[in-house]
Amino acid sequence: MVAPTPLQAFSSISKNAAEEDTTQGEKMTGAQALIRSLEDLGVTDVFGIPGGAILPVYHAITDDTKFRFVLTRHEQAAGHAAEGYALASGKPGVAIVTSGPGATNLVTSIMNAQMDSVPMIAITGQVGAHQIGTDAFQETDTMGITYPIAKHSYLVTSAQDIPRVLTEAYHVATTGRPGPVVIDLTRSAQTEDMYYTWPQRMILPGYNPTTQAHGKVLADAARLIQQSFRPVLYVGGGAMRSNASAQVAQLAKITGAPVVNTLNARGIIPDSNPQCLGMLGMHGSVAATGAVQNSDLLIAIGARFSDRVTGKLSEFAPRARVIHIDIDPAEIGKNREADVPIVGDIATVLDSLIPEITQLQATEGVVDLTDWWKLLDDLRENYPMTYEREEDKPTDGSLSPQWVVEQLSHAADENTIWVSGVGQHQMWASQLIDFEHPHSWLSSGGAGTMGYGLPAAVGARVASERAFDGKKPVWLIDGDGSFQMTSQELATAFHEHTPIKIAILNNSVYGMVRQWQTLFFDQHYSQTVLYDGEGGDNIDVPDFVKLADAYGCIGLRATTQEEALEAIRVANATTDKTVLIDFRVWKDAMVWPMVPAGNSNDNVNYRVGVQPLKNVAMQREQKAAQTALAAAQAQEAALDAQAERSNL
Repeated sequence: MVAPTPLQAFSSISKNAAEEDTTQGEKMTGAQALIRSLEDLGVTDVFGIPGGAILPVYHAITDDTKFRFVLTRHEQAAGHAAEGYALASGKPGVAIVTSGPGATNLVTSIMNAQMDSVPMIAITGQVGAHQIGTDAFQETDTMGITYPIAKHSYLVTSAQDIPRVLTEAYHVATTGRPGPVVIDLTRSAQTEDMYYTWPQRMILPGYNPTTQAHGKVLADAARLIQQSFRPVLYVGGGAMRSNASAQVAQLAKITGAPVVNTLNARGIIPDSNPQCLGMLGMHGSVAATGAVQNSDLLIAIGARFSDRVTGKLSEFAPRARVIHIDIDPAEIGKNREADVPIVGDIATVLDSLIPEITQLQATEGVVDLTDWWKLLDDLRENYPMTYEREEDKPTDGSLSPQWVVEQLSHAADENTIWVSGVGQHQMWASQLIDFEHPHSWLSSGGAGTMGYGLPAAVGARVASERAFDGKKPVWLIDGDGSFQMTSQELATAFHEHTPIKIAILNNSVYGMVRQWQTLFFDQHYSQTVLYDGEGGDNIDVPDFVKLADAYGCIGLRATTQEEALEAIRVANATTDKTVLIDFRVWKDAMVWPMVPAGNSNDNVNYRVGVQPLKNVAMQREQKAAQTALAAAQAQEAALDAQAERSNL
């Protein structure tokens, strides 16, 4: 037996690979094998940019290739487009770029996909195997760079391994907790000959994700739910990745519990469902955040207790017991200890948990949550998502950004796929758009990547055409700062005939940074003015309308409500071209509610100086103190009675 080289061992090459007969099958180059493998895996759309170290692969892409190749204008955009495609289609996104700067440009999107559990296959070129370690032109340790921020990474040095590695990568990316898999492909592996066969035998020792709950955890969870009078379903992006919308809705129905969701789980159940309280956390609704803070049982479903959700972790849901369901065992107990930990696929686990609950209810009855809902309905009624307060109205004659988002939502097709960049506009979109369907909201959650929006929207449009015959229009809501980080992808949208609709909430500042500067940094607006709007010292660079025209798109500007409504009408009526609308909005608009970073969620500000959960928390503490006092008095009375009986 021939032992593998260190490179082969790190690439998960079979130790007896040298003894296997590799002369069976169709002879071709490694580059051709890569293309054939993607085709045999059923990949229909690929994003990327060519370069020297990956050129043999691009040479193998011909008019007869079965997948569509979308040429982006930046490698980071190729990765974000693959992410958007994956989230909108349910299939893994694929990006192919070159070595060195091509691979490092892709790193941000790989990290973004890892944070948000997006299935993606990132294929990067690499110098020849014999050149590794010589500082060859555009050589970089892509595997070393991406290993901590990807679900798995491969370095391929032999052409014969390409079909197997592609098969494994596809499987790893899409099973268990989804995520990005990196394949760093040496140029020598691309150019050497190999013998192609299909299907491939995977070599994945130790990789066997748990999908079904084990032991008596389901019965324990059902018992806790049956004993709870203030339960909350805290639903995260993992439920969306598991396609568990129907199961979450059913669980909410049989338990009567309120549903709160994270940014990545918007739309998991319809916003019109009366049990849906919306997003919780830093910019969540008062009702959603208040529900969690006052719960006695938190049923965390595919959620990871992010700091943007929990606020000060030690004061998050302080009196709640926790049932935590997640397919990734590393998430359970990472930030919050679980009373009942359940490892498994969300949809599969809920399918098994729901009968356990209904069986208990059949024998013991359904828990009365009337008092619980009275508290939540009071919070929902008294502290709604609104922007009609006097202090929220623009003072410079510009548009209210919240009003713009609301009008976009009201006028859109019900099947719209919504995409956002990162910033204030992202939060307003999450708060004010009416989400009625799962998989209708694409946003960068864990990483908060500015520039995500436009390429992700292009990827979503490709997915809409592939999976839904283009019947799902794509609306991008972006900020002027976030948009400019990847605005060159307007060229991709034009040349690839992927028309999208773009709403830029142009306040001529980095809005979220300015909000923090206003509230926490003495209104010192250091380096946050962008000078891309009209009025005052602003010089209108870039002019987004002219920029859209330069890229073959329709550019419109709206400075009044009448112009805004007409621009939205034109955009919705246009199906063959990308339409960009430059909405001039108020630079001092703020996202409310808000929990200051590091604060307890009990300190959520509905607006400046108004903290509605403080009173609820105070009442909660008073009630807890009264309960403790009553218990102590009862215990003392019992001891006195026992002593009296002893004396007798």
